[in-house]
Amino acid sequence: MPAEPSDAANRHDVAERRELTRALLDERGFVRVADLAAAFGVTSVTARADLDALERAGAVRRVHGGAVPAGETVRAAREPSLEEALETSVAPKQRIGDAAAALVSSGQSLLLDVGSTCLQFARALRARRDLEDVTIFTNGLAIALELEPEIPRFSVVVTGGTLRPRQHSLVHPLAASMLDEVHVDLAFIGCNGVHPERGATNQNLPEAQVKALMVQASARSILLADGSKLGEVHLGRIAPLEAFDALVTDASAPAALVAELEATGLPVRLAG
Repeated sequence: MPAEPSDAANRHDVAERRELTRALLDERGFVRVADLAAAFGVTSVTARADLDALERAGAVRRVHGGAVPAGETVRAAREPSLEEALETSVAPKQRIGDAAAALVSSGQSLLLDVGSTCLQFARALRARRDLEDVTIFTNGLAIALELEPEIPRFSVVVTGGTLRPRQHSLVHPLAASMLDEVHVDLAFIGCNGVHPERGATNQNLPEAQVKALMVQASARSILLADGSKLGEVHLGRIAPLEAFDALVTDASAPAALVAELEATGLPVRLAG
């Protein structure tokens, strides 16, 4: 039988991985937990443990989703506009939209969240010529306008609320008024982060609050997030993973992260 690896060998592997992590930080100025997990073939839990150990040693500083070199000042990431987000990960978002639209049946009622992935979902819904009598509630003006040509095949209802220019989204006050009065078949929720322990989170707190209400107002809730969002944690908590019935992501999602999410009981669909 082959010999078991020694404790000294295991310690060497850990030390080497952490040294390589420091080298990546020096080169890039920022590393994400998800990137480290994929690069070294470890789970995100192990990658976070490596960063935590390096932080205790004074070599790095932990930030949301990853780390930066110790002593470096990092400005909070600027929230991209909807138009900017539409120009990134276009093909993966289209595949996610197509896969999510395949879950919808004629006669159903939906809650459709804001964001570039949800807009691709709206476009995929339009392409489903077999769908009839679908009622869609949305807090996204761009999504409502995208769906408008399908009236009366689709009924489109805008939630109301205060307009946020960057995402063309409607938030508090007043956004909750309609959501308190409806209960739909399916909610499709976008997000900036999907984490095994922290759940689904969003960069903008007012939007996260509306997303949370959408989850509560639906019989089933589906998360839509491309692979870059997995392992990320942001300011506004939407809901724990057990509140969702599935995650639709794309094939770029790191296998280790997908396995961690599935281990929580969340079904993961890989689009494309």
